[in-house]
Amino acid sequence: MGDHKEQPLRVGAAVRRRRRALELTLAVVAERSGLSVPFLSQIENERARPSRGSLEKLADALRTTAVELLAAADPACSVDVVRADTPEPAPEEPRVRSLVRGHQQLHAMEFTGDHDAGREFQHRNDELMYVADGAVEIEAEGRAHRLGRGDTLYLTGGVRHRWRATEPDTRVIIVAVAEHIEAVQDGRR
Repeated sequence: MGDHKEQPLRVGAAVRRRRRALELTLAVVAERSGLSVPFLSQIENERARPSRGSLEKLADALRTTAVELLAAADPACSVDVVRADTPEPAPEEPRVRSLVRGHQQLHAMEFTGDHDAGREFQHRNDELMYVADGAVEIEAEGRAHRLGRGDTLYLTGGVRHRWRATEPDTRVIIVAVAEHIEAVQDGRR
C-alpha cells in the first residue's frame, strides 16, 4: 500500500502549478531554462520526463530547486517505502534518488557520482550530509571540508555551501527540513 514502486515519478503537475503560481508562460520558462516550449509542454502533460540536468534548469527558471519539484510531484503518504532496486542509469552518469516521497517536512536525497560543484545552495533550515561511500569536498563559510566514508557535516540554516565528489561512485545522503529550500546561482557558472 505505501510501496509506490509501481508508480513512475511524475513532475509535470508540480511544474505546471509552480509556473502558474509565478504567472509565467511556457515561452518565458523556455527562455529562462534554455529548454524548448514543446518539451516543457510534454513535461507538464506527463508525456516526457526531464533528465536531472533539464530538471535543474527548469527548477532554476521557476526559482525553486529540483528537490522541491520532486517533493511536490507525489502525494504525501503517512507510511512509504522507497526501494533501492529502481532501474539505474548508466554508471558514468550522476544519479539523484529521493529517499522520501511527497511533500513532507523532511527531505532525504541520495546523490551518486559527480555533482555540479558550481551550484551553490542555501537553505533556511538545517541540513545534514552523510557520505555513504567515496569522498566529497564541501565549501561552506569560506572553508573547505573534506569528508570520507561515514563522515557527516551539519549545516545550520542560512549557510551557503557547495559540494563535489572527489572519488568515482561517491554516494552522499542529504537530509534537510523541506520548508523553503532555495538554490542560489553562482556567478562563476
